[in-house]
Amino acid sequence: MPKVLISDKMSPKAAEIFRARGVEVDEKPGLTKDELAAIIGDYDGLAIRSSTKATAQLLEHATNLKVIGRAGIGVDNVDVPAATARGIVVMNTPFGNSITTAEHAIALMFALARQLPEADASTQAGKWEKNRFMGVEVTSKTLGLIGCGNIGSIVAERALGLRMKVVAFDPFLTPERALELGVEKVTLDELLAKADFITLHTPLTDSTRNILSAANLAKTKKGVRIINCARGGLIDEAALKAGLDSGHIGGAALDVFVEEPATASPLFGTPNFISTPHLGASTDEAQVNVAIQVAEQMADFLLTGGVTNALNMPSLSAEDAPKLKPYMALAEHLGQLIGQLESEELRGVTVEVEGAAAQLNIKPITAAVLAGLMRTFSDTVNMVNAPSMARDRNIEVAEVRHERDTDYQTLVRVRVRTTGGERSVAGTLFGTDKPRLVEIYGIKVEADFAPRMLFIINEDKPGFIGRLGTRLGEAGVNIGTFHLGRRDAGAEAILLLSVDSAVDEPLLWELCRLPGVKTVKALKFA
Repeated sequence: MPKVLISDKMSPKAAEIFRARGVEVDEKPGLTKDELAAIIGDYDGLAIRSSTKATAQLLEHATNLKVIGRAGIGVDNVDVPAATARGIVVMNTPFGNSITTAEHAIALMFALARQLPEADASTQAGKWEKNRFMGVEVTSKTLGLIGCGNIGSIVAERALGLRMKVVAFDPFLTPERALELGVEKVTLDELLAKADFITLHTPLTDSTRNILSAANLAKTKKGVRIINCARGGLIDEAALKAGLDSGHIGGAALDVFVEEPATASPLFGTPNFISTPHLGASTDEAQVNVAIQVAEQMADFLLTGGVTNALNMPSLSAEDAPKLKPYMALAEHLGQLIGQLESEELRGVTVEVEGAAAQLNIKPITAAVLAGLMRTFSDTVNMVNAPSMARDRNIEVAEVRHERDTDYQTLVRVRVRTTGGERSVAGTLFGTDKPRLVEIYGIKVEADFAPRMLFIINEDKPGFIGRLGTRLGEAGVNIGTFHLGRRDAGAEAILLLSVDSAVDEPLLWELCRLPGVKTVKALKFA
C-alpha cells in the first residue's frame, strides 16, 4: 500500500480521500526540517502547502519518494530540478484556488477605486471625512491584464461584467482565445499606455521578474492603479513606492511581496497603498478545493500511474493510464534495446507511432523510450528524469505520427541518430498488451523480450547455429527462445536468444571468435 505524508496544515478532506482510495496517510504538520528529513524516506508521496520546503537537501533523504503534491499553484518551496533529477513527479493544483484569487484581485481593485481601507480607518477613528475620499468608477475604465491564463481569464470575465474594457499582454494568448474571452491582445507597452488599472496574473520567471520595472512604471498612465495577487518580484517595489510618492501612480494593492512574511516593507504607510498578507487563496472553499484536488491527483498517480498537473512530466489521465501502460512498457523495452546496442555517441532520438498507437497520447510513450534509453547511463532513471538527462546530453528528441496503413495493428518505432549513422528498432503489442520486437536495423525479427538475451550479428552460413548452441551448452548456458532474421539468403543475419543465466565477459569473447560472427552483445531488460 502506498504511503503519503501530509506535512502542512491541510483540510481533513485530503486525508479522507487518501484513505478512501486505499492510500496510507500520516498527518504531521509543523515538523522541523530535521524531523522531516528523519522520516521522509518512509513515504511514497509528500503532500504540502507553502510551509514545507522540499529542498535538494531534504530530497537526499527521500529514498522512496515518487511524488510531491503542492496544494496550490506556486511551487517556490519545491526544488523542482532536484526532484526531477531524482525521478520525483512534482504536481500542483492550478485550478483549486483560481476563482478565489481572481475575486481577491477584483476586491482589491474596488478597494483602490474607492479608497475603502483609508475611509474605514478614518470613520472608525471618529472622523466624518466625506469630502476627503473621492473615488473613481470602474465602469468604462480599461483594465490591463499582465497574464491571461487561468486566473487572468476569470478576472477578465468579471471585469467585462463590470462594463470595463480589458486589454491583455500574454505571449501565450492566441488571437482566437482573446476573441473568445472578449479581450484585446496587446503588447506590454500598449497595455502600459492604455490601462487605468493593471493587475498581474503571471508566474515569476526570469522573463517576468520585475516586469513592472522603474522604466515600465514610467510608461504607465498618470494615476494608474496597480494590483498584484500573483507573485512577489513581478514589481520593482522601490520603484512602485517612488511612483506612489510622486503621485504618478494613483494607488497600489499588493497581496504578495518579494520577501514574505512582509513585516517591514518600505511600502507600508505610503499613501494610497493597500496590503494583504498573501490572502489570494485564503477562502474556506479554496482550501478545501486544493486539498481535495491534490489528494485525488496523488492517489491517481500512486495507484494507477495517472499524472495530472505535473510540472516535470507529461500528463496522463487515470483513465488513459491503463490503455497506455502496455505501450509504455513496449517503448521502454525498445529504448533499452537500442541503448544497449549503440556504442556511438547519441545525437538524436525520434519516436514514431503507427496504427492504433497513432491515436494515443504520444508524450508518455516518448518519455518511456527515453527512460529505457537513458538506463545506459543511470540505474535510477525513470520517465520523470529521463527527458532532462537527454537534454543534458544534447540529445534532440522528436515525435512523429504516421497516418498510414501498416503491417501491424499498432507499431512503435525508435530511431536514433549517432555519430556513426542512423539505426532503428520497432515493436508491436501481441494480444493487446504483450510487447514484442518485430524489427532490428531494418531486419524483420519476431521476438518477445526476456530479462536476459543475446544479440548476435553473423554471416548467414550453414553450421553457425550448431556451433553457437554447442559452445553455450558447454558453458552451461540454457537457451530459452531462439529468433532469427536476415536481409537475404547468405547475407547478414541477426540472432536473438533468451538465456536462463548471465553470459559472462570471457564467454562473450569466445562467441565473438566463432567463424562468421560480427557482433555479440549481452542484453538485459527490466
